Amino acid sequence: MNNIKVGLVEDQFLFREGIKAILNSMQGIEVMFEAADGYSVLEKLNSTPTLPNVMLVDLSLPPNGQKEYSGLNVTHDLIVHYPTIKILILSVHEDENFITQLIECGAHGYLVKDSDPKEVQEAIIAVHHKGSYINQRTLIALQHNMGRRIKSTHLRDKITKREKEILQLICQQYTAEEIGEKLFISERTVNGHRNHLLQKTKSKNVTGLVMYAIKNNIVNLI
Repeated sequence: MNNIKVGLVEDQFLFREGIKAILNSMQGIEVMFEAADGYSVLEKLNSTPTLPNVMLVDLSLPPNGQKEYSGLNVTHDLIVHYPTIKILILSVHEDENFITQLIECGAHGYLVKDSDPKEVQEAIIAVHHKGSYINQRTLIALQHNMGRRIKSTHLRDKITKREKEILQLICQQYTAEEIGEKLFISERTVNGHRNHLLQKTKSKNVTGLVMYAIKNNIVNLI
């Protein structure tokens, strides 16, 4: 099995070296890209022969001169220019608004910097293989914030019973293969339903589907 290739965008040298050492000691994970700021990421990726599968991005990054360039800006850039790279935000902040904003922007998961290394490993594997990592902290933030939004009743009514079943299983972090086994359908059929859901809900990725499901009370995972 090929290693999951990881990139680090982190301005604090000691923290970056520490997490790099931890990740490289984990079986199946290889750190192969790093940057000390966000504004040079695109340029560095353009000259990188092999792209990372997962990028760990610090939320608080140095400005580009007078211009702010945070992990939110990096997330925007990666979504537009390198949509296949999965994004995990690392932050000291546990503020629910921060978490929701980053996930809405397109990040695939959110971790605080004091997370256990085992959770970081699980998050990397989850976003790589399943498309998202929604831990309890992120889930609570989304449900609190999504609960205050206007719900898309008309669109929700257009989602078929099968699509709702698949959406519920996606929210429980099952892979397409596992969903197929549970529902006795092919993985290809699951992916077809998932693509229809992405189009119907105008979601950027699997994490967007989770947000839609929470917002419309299709699932409640707490």
